[in-house]
Amino acid sequence: MALSLSSFLNPIAILLSIWLVPTVVADTVTFDWDIGWTRANPDGLAERPVIGINGQWPLPLLNITKGDRVIVNMNNKLGNESTSMHFHGMFQNGTSDMDGPVGVTQCDVPPGSSFRLNFTYPDGLRGQLVVHDPENPYLGQYDAEIPLTLSDWYHDEMPGLIAGFISYKNPTGAEPVPKSALMNDTQNLTVAVEPGKTYYVRLSNIGAFAGQYFWIEGHTMRVIEVDGVYTDPAETDMIYITASQRYGFLVTMKADSSANFAMVGSMDTDLFDKVPATLNTNVTGWLVYDDGAPKVAAALLEEFRPFDDMTLRPQDGMEILGDADLTVTLDLSMNNLGDGANYAFFNDITYTRPVVPTLYSALTTGVNANDVAVYGEYTNSYVLQKDEIVDIVLNNADKGKHPFHLHGHNFQAIYRGPDNEGSYNATNETAFPVTPMRRDVLMVRPLGNFVIRFKADNPGVWFFHCHIDWHLITGLAATFIEAPLELQKTLTIPEDHLEACRVFGVPVAGNAAGNTVDVLNLEGQNRAVAPLPAGFTARGIVALVFSCISAFLGMAVIAWYGAAPVSTAELACAKRFVAKHGG
Repeated sequence: MALSLSSFLNPIAILLSIWLVPTVVADTVTFDWDIGWTRANPDGLAERPVIGINGQWPLPLLNITKGDRVIVNMNNKLGNESTSMHFHGMFQNGTSDMDGPVGVTQCDVPPGSSFRLNFTYPDGLRGQLVVHDPENPYLGQYDAEIPLTLSDWYHDEMPGLIAGFISYKNPTGAEPVPKSALMNDTQNLTVAVEPGKTYYVRLSNIGAFAGQYFWIEGHTMRVIEVDGVYTDPAETDMIYITASQRYGFLVTMKADSSANFAMVGSMDTDLFDKVPATLNTNVTGWLVYDDGAPKVAAALLEEFRPFDDMTLRPQDGMEILGDADLTVTLDLSMNNLGDGANYAFFNDITYTRPVVPTLYSALTTGVNANDVAVYGEYTNSYVLQKDEIVDIVLNNADKGKHPFHLHGHNFQAIYRGPDNEGSYNATNETAFPVTPMRRDVLMVRPLGNFVIRFKADNPGVWFFHCHIDWHLITGLAATFIEAPLELQKTLTIPEDHLEACRVFGVPVAGNAAGNTVDVLNLEGQNRAVAPLPAGFTARGIVALVFSCISAFLGMAVIAWYGAAPVSTAELACAKRFVAKHGG
């Protein structure tokens, strides 16, 4: 995730390698963080400003233990940017106000202000928080851990990239292509290993855009965890990991220590409209058995054949939940609006940040909090009752892949259609898996669909969104308001959270428009950009733009030519023409 991604969401995310439900009271771990600018050049191609913690980038690996209480005292010292922080993968059970998405659970933290988070990105602030689990069922089967991140990297800062992306000059919505891929926020990473030992690798994709194929030459990976959920062991030679997904796997070293072996992350170029000729789509690191031995370049592959995560089964054997009490169908599309830019939609609505953060509306509108109208017409909101079984059916009418993340829950992935299957048709499905995979990020295939299922047992306000940042900032998001009347009984917003809103003049009560008297009156709500006039298409916009450019160039040429002095030859030619035709 990135700082200052849009007018409706400004998260800085710390991606988690693993998240587990605390079951015991343990230590309180406090982090005092100054969020500010520093400079870095991780790919060796261009130095640029990056967002660091206490002047440090890359960020330090954060280690806590299952059951610890985490307190983050965050001071925004960016000077020119407001911000917030989201701990990706933390379900914030009972602490929905600590989740972080701006406009959903809080306001921006303004420059110069402090903010406390208390709970059990492209511009740089992203990393791993590893939660060590004393009850890990695979304890004793590995000798050491290796934290590993993959990411994409841009040389330009986000505000400029966003301005060029959301523009009439980019009517097809072509996403900015990264300049490099990184491994542990660097290139040519070396990881020292010992022959015969087994390592638990915690792999996270902390990038903004690109999914990556990952493999280790000469070694087999045994997947044992996805997005914090332990799985039965599953062997594979290659993993496909989307932005914001996490995998844990065991890998055993060879007995022979005479050679080193390449680890490779390769960006999925299917996501890029165009692949620049100068772009190196791979990043390579090495498992180093012998520091004196050569680090041989990875062999080229003819094709990618990654592991299918839908075949995974949870290690705890949790069976599929009962039939859904509520089915939410979300039809994904991409289209242009009246400013000529390309936006993303669920059910023809592009998410637009409400005047009042949705969580605050849920807490301050009394019994009307159960009425979805309270949350506005442009937030794609759905109200869930406590302990309902909920299905989300997502139909992808776009030709691209999209990784979707649900805050507040992991879900059962009960169906995913292949490429080009179209919308989900329940009559064609004979049986769901008995013990479906659980995770919190799932990719939908191009022109495909998926069905996920979860139990609404965590009262709060939870975002559901595409984790490709370019699609999130153009509105590919929905909001689930879960058991709002229960939430009103248990949750109080901290004063420093309310103060962050007051600094910007943002109301902290009422409906999506800030109305507190008649909470069903949405006058004054934030609205999406107006639609295009009837008959306009993306191709039409492109044609219009280039026609205008051609017209301006033509007029410029005429003006230049007309202003130039007339040559002797041209003057003689003109006299002959007049003499011949009279006048």
